[in-house]
Amino acid sequence: MNIQLFACDYTNTAHRKAVATLVNAYVNDEMGGGNPLDENEQIRLVEGLEEHPKSIVILAETGGVFAGLLVAFENFATFSVRPMINIHDVIVLKEYRGKGIARKLMQAITAEAGKRGCSRITLEVRDDNVNAQKLYRSEGFGEVEPTHYYWRKYL
Repeated sequence: MNIQLFACDYTNTAHRKAVATLVNAYVNDEMGGGNPLDENEQIRLVEGLEEHPKSIVILAETGGVFAGLLVAFENFATFSVRPMINIHDVIVLKEYRGKGIARKLMQAITAEAGKRGCSRITLEVRDDNVNAQKLYRSEGFGEVEPTHYYWRKYL
């Protein structure tokens, strides 16, 4: 399977549509567990990513279909005094899973982190998303010591 990766070109209508479509597919997936984004939310999503000064959005295309997406953000690690990247979303359309798309996206963000001189890459993964955990472990990710908790406050 030929997989091509692209940094999202926000001037490209197909890229903009792919970002919205892929995020919506993820929201609707059992691992996403959210409510579908309406047209206005999809527009705000793409515009928000475009306007964010440290967003990294990578699209994966195969056979003329945008089948994967990785959204990440560069931040700054105070302890290492270097940049770091947090992966926010790794999305692959259900019918394209198991074909190496997510692995290529993970390898691309790792290469980008190296170019930016980052000290680390972080991500979160659901406890019940065993397939994603296997991929992440195979790409060198693991739990941190001491154990950290993922907490949230809704506003």
